[in-house]
Amino acid sequence: MSTTTKKWYVGVDLGGTTIKMAFITSYGEIVSKWEIPTNTEDGGIHITMDIAKSIDHKLNELNQEKEHLAAIGMGAPGFIEMETGFIYQAVNIGWKDFPLKDRLEVETGLPVTVDNDANIAALGEMWRGAGDGAKNLLCVTLGTGVGGGIIANGQILHGASGMAGEIGHITSVTKGGAPCNCGKTGCLETIASATGIARLATEAVAVSNEPSLLKEQFDTLGSLTSKDVFEALAKGDHLAEQVLDETASYLGVAIANLSNALNPEKIVIGGGVSKAGDALLEPLRTYFNQYALERVASSAEFKIATLGNDAGVIGGAWLAKQKLTKTHY
Repeated sequence: MSTTTKKWYVGVDLGGTTIKMAFITSYGEIVSKWEIPTNTEDGGIHITMDIAKSIDHKLNELNQEKEHLAAIGMGAPGFIEMETGFIYQAVNIGWKDFPLKDRLEVETGLPVTVDNDANIAALGEMWRGAGDGAKNLLCVTLGTGVGGGIIANGQILHGASGMAGEIGHITSVTKGGAPCNCGKTGCLETIASATGIARLATEAVAVSNEPSLLKEQFDTLGSLTSKDVFEALAKGDHLAEQVLDETASYLGVAIANLSNALNPEKIVIGGGVSKAGDALLEPLRTYFNQYALERVASSAEFKIATLGNDAGVIGGAWLAKQKLTKTHY
């Protein structure tokens, strides 16, 4: 067994409010995981030093030397130059033209590989989660927005400018639609995200005259969340069923079209909305089967993501391991 195999990898998952970190073995097992707040002051300039200090602190806590670490794999939001780890822009962090890889390597003394946060979540699910080792995998993350990661032949797809997998900005098959933060209208994100589902529910309540738990909730609180929709759905609320059916129809069309092009073995649904489980998967499968080619549909298995908040750090470790293995040959 090589010395690299015995070492730990550092998985880092950078979010707008917290930075999740973990020491992970070469087999994808978490040795220790923790998180620190994301300091976005001064344009996010302090983040790399915060990560470096936190890694050193955790090593001291575990009574381990820095030599026990092999490399860092990090997921970050925003527009990234994958080869150089250069961040063109990360709005929620405050970075613009920020040399993330170079800065973190200087401050930690470790090799660093950087990728998009949705991509590393997909890699994590492929390696140790619902992907179950599948080499052709489509990962769709339904949270505040809609993210995606596409894995083909075991490799994450980046595209010409690192933008592959922006599933949330596939526009709907109908004209118009709600405005999206990207500047377009009718993006999948405006329908299938947690905020999109809440918006659809609010609009449905406004035009519906039938009795509904959602209507009662809205009249009481003045707003609705996606959680409200799924709770009402579990109690058999007809309006909630209509909202979810509309979400599933657009999501089913988008995933079917992607699958017709990519022919994935596994389609992993993650993010907060995925907690709805079969209530989401059953109508989604129905619409998917309606629009996907028969051979494509028959070879694709839908799964709910299993790693939760650990997907990013595990995917980061996989990324670091793969990069280091390549450089050794």
